[in-house]
Amino acid sequence: MIQSSAPRRIWGWFFFDWASQPYNTLLLTFIFGPYINELLGDGSRAQATWGFGIGAAGLVMALLAPVLGAIADSTGTRMRWIWLFSVMYVIGAAGIWIAAPGDMNLLIVMVFFAIGLIGMEFATIFTNAMLPDLGTPEQIGRLSGNGWAFGYVGGLFALVIFLLFFAENAETGRTLIGLPPAFGLDPLAREGTRFVGPYAALWFIVFMIPFFLWVREPRPQRSEPGAVRRAMVALGRNLKTLPKDRSLFAYLLSSMFYRDALNGMYVFGGIYAAGVLGWSAQDTGIFGILAIISGAVFAWLGGGWDQRLGSKPVITGSIILLMVVSVGIIFVTPTAVFGMPVAEGSALPNIAFYVLGAAIGAGGGTLQASSRTMLVRQVDPAQMTTGFGLYALTGKATSFIAPLSIGLVTSLTGSQQLGITPLVVLFVIGFVLMFWVKPARGTEDAPPALSA
Repeated sequence: MIQSSAPRRIWGWFFFDWASQPYNTLLLTFIFGPYINELLGDGSRAQATWGFGIGAAGLVMALLAPVLGAIADSTGTRMRWIWLFSVMYVIGAAGIWIAAPGDMNLLIVMVFFAIGLIGMEFATIFTNAMLPDLGTPEQIGRLSGNGWAFGYVGGLFALVIFLLFFAENAETGRTLIGLPPAFGLDPLAREGTRFVGPYAALWFIVFMIPFFLWVREPRPQRSEPGAVRRAMVALGRNLKTLPKDRSLFAYLLSSMFYRDALNGMYVFGGIYAAGVLGWSAQDTGIFGILAIISGAVFAWLGGGWDQRLGSKPVITGSIILLMVVSVGIIFVTPTAVFGMPVAEGSALPNIAFYVLGAAIGAGGGTLQASSRTMLVRQVDPAQMTTGFGLYALTGKATSFIAPLSIGLVTSLTGSQQLGITPLVVLFVIGFVLMFWVKPARGTEDAPPALSA
């Protein structure tokens, strides 16, 4: 049985979540997305553009993720890939600086954004695959939950610092505490808000130091000639035989849909609030603080629930919560809340959206932490990186569906509210497929192992 890793190695692994979380928190959701909405001046157009751009990046990830996982398993190393994709994260995030108002090439900006996003997601494949080596099967639920919680706290600190000292209000040119942007950044050129990209890149560089210092892999064996070709053959064989492992197959399909829906909530939450409720980047930042605090608390709690109850009950409960929230979001507008008219200027729509944001954080925190634990419980330990590559494949194979369908429905209807409806359908599909998922590998007739 695997023994617990040294505490320093575990903390080093936690620091990847801390270092990488700002890409999700600041760039995908709460700062850069609403900023794009401000620049384009049209919520529906911004939501559609955002969807098409992220959908294209998701398609690239879907094609490459399982291949990289298979190669890593065959060559016995993960760290060199994490270095490569860390560089992509930094380059992509830093490049967002060029998104200046009145002089912005949206295509180039989205290319930089996609490079960083791909780097983050691919690095996550290889760090996730290290999870089984950190503790016993009984401990990994708690470790995964603690890692997610630690990452949420990192995202919270990054967001609060950015709101206090950098993100300027478009009208006043001042930050949340009334200061001009730090380092002499020009508020008229929106340099404070545009600094979100370089800021995320610097954050990542600094806080990946503990990861690279403290996390060590066993010395990889020298790969034999033809190892990459054999990995590709094994990947094809795994994909063909995967349906025979009914539980793993059903889980990968389920997670493919519910993770896509959850990512859609994260990706479009800020830009939706900016377009529908007229929120500024500062407003969505406050919304983000509430969601992150909730996510951190419930990721930590969810790790304990996962350890006591197993991953499946935590996942299904989280999906139910998020289904309810995704329906609720559609019925919050400046003039009505859940079908009840409100007076002009009422704070109730904002309050309702804050509450829904906290619920998204709670459901998302527990769902993400238990999802990677569930994958560990389903896959043969000898092919863990391949398993996470397939997990990434199924997560990314349809990762373009949510953003592209939201973009398409938004474009066709001209309504941001109606544009969100595909998320409800994706959550329902994911929930139904969980009925065919066993709690863990070995609780049914032994399934075929993934090929090495």
